[in-house]
Amino acid sequence: MTAEDPIRARRLDLATLTGVRSGKTSYYRAYVRSDERMQDAVRAMDSISRALVRTVQGPRSVLEQVVRAAAAHLSAEWTVLALADGHLRGARPRFLAHDGSEDITTDEEHLPAPALLELRAIRAGRPCPVTESTGLVRVPMTLEGRTVGMLVAQHRLELDPEPGDLPVLRILANQAAVSLHTSEQYQAGLALHRRAQRLYDAATGQAQDLADRTAELRKVEERLLLAHQRELIDEERHRIARELHDSVTQYVLSAGMAVELARGDAEALGATGTAIQDRLSTAKKLSQDAVEQLRRAIYALHQPHRNTLSTLPELLNEMAHQHKPHLNVQLRIEGDVVRLPNDADHEIARTVGEALFNVATHAQATRAVVRLRYRRDRITLSVADDGTGDPTELSRKLRLERATMVDGRHRGLANMASRVGELGGSLAFRRARLGGVRVEIRIPLPLAPTQHGLLDVLTRPDEPHGPDEPHETR
Repeated sequence: MTAEDPIRARRLDLATLTGVRSGKTSYYRAYVRSDERMQDAVRAMDSISRALVRTVQGPRSVLEQVVRAAAAHLSAEWTVLALADGHLRGARPRFLAHDGSEDITTDEEHLPAPALLELRAIRAGRPCPVTESTGLVRVPMTLEGRTVGMLVAQHRLELDPEPGDLPVLRILANQAAVSLHTSEQYQAGLALHRRAQRLYDAATGQAQDLADRTAELRKVEERLLLAHQRELIDEERHRIARELHDSVTQYVLSAGMAVELARGDAEALGATGTAIQDRLSTAKKLSQDAVEQLRRAIYALHQPHRNTLSTLPELLNEMAHQHKPHLNVQLRIEGDVVRLPNDADHEIARTVGEALFNVATHAQATRAVVRLRYRRDRITLSVADDGTGDPTELSRKLRLERATMVDGRHRGLANMASRVGELGGSLAFRRARLGGVRVEIRIPLPLAPTQHGLLDVLTRPDEPHGPDEPHETR
């Protein structure tokens, strides 16, 4: 071999690779064609990547982009993307078709006959070869190792698709499968959410119904308990009425008769018995009044008690009515009535009743004003009279009653203070605008009863009225 032979060989190889020799098979044309196919694949991947970011539009936009990309990559006459029956049941749409133009259809009537046959084969799950001599290209849609559908196209390429084209088509088909699976999962989650919302609404309605029924049962239980309490109270009222009629009234009548006999004896004494007669006349008048009050009490005790729970204003009104024969009592209510627990309204009413009894018995008063005021955080109640009482003297008597052991007939003020204190309230004595004494009771809301409540006894006869202490009208 001469020195020029290797140089000649290298030139022949270069000519063969570059396709300069037009009479032989050109490797350059094959390279160009392969590069064009690669560019088509890149454009297909680019188009599908743009579709993937439009997740708000749902899977259809991705599927349409997959079909268009596959059709463009294969210069297809028609392209069909479909799911097999029994797979991804909740996914929609079940198939898309491209007719070679810009239109995408989901109507079987618009499909050409070969495309319709392929669609039916896909739905039936019949296996078919990947490529055929007729120009059909079939790529399975796989998900978790199982075939769920197929991408089929009738290509119009000059030559059959190269091996590098099939991976591109598989990527497109599998991306469509993933998109459909995601759509199915989303729809299933949405259905579960709606079902959970319906169950929650039903449970909420049942809970509300149960709460209403529980409230009704509590009201019934309260009424039953109240009826039982009323029955016991009525029995006790009737027993007390019998005791008053059979014993106390008879004793008072006997005392009146004894006073009348004593008056006859005093008249026999002449002038020396005049003073005794006056005292006996007073005693007779008191005994007659006592008998009259006992008869009214017996009559009231025999009356059937109301079956409804009395509120504090109703109790105060009833108490004021009982004192009207001897004392003109005015009742004034301000604010919305607040239901008090644990019979606190009865305790407050007893305190007011004790105050009115003191006014009628000891203060020589003719008029009293009871004022009840409901506020958001407290109850203010006052009893004012036009009598001769002194707030300083009442405070002194209360301290004495609390400090010493006296019998039950002389503990009226201490009992008032004790009832108010057990409710956490305060009791005060002040000078009333009517001229007598104003008893003030303040009870905080909500009630928090304690064994030893707050007791604040004030003695400020000349203290001016504050904004929460209205003047009593004369």
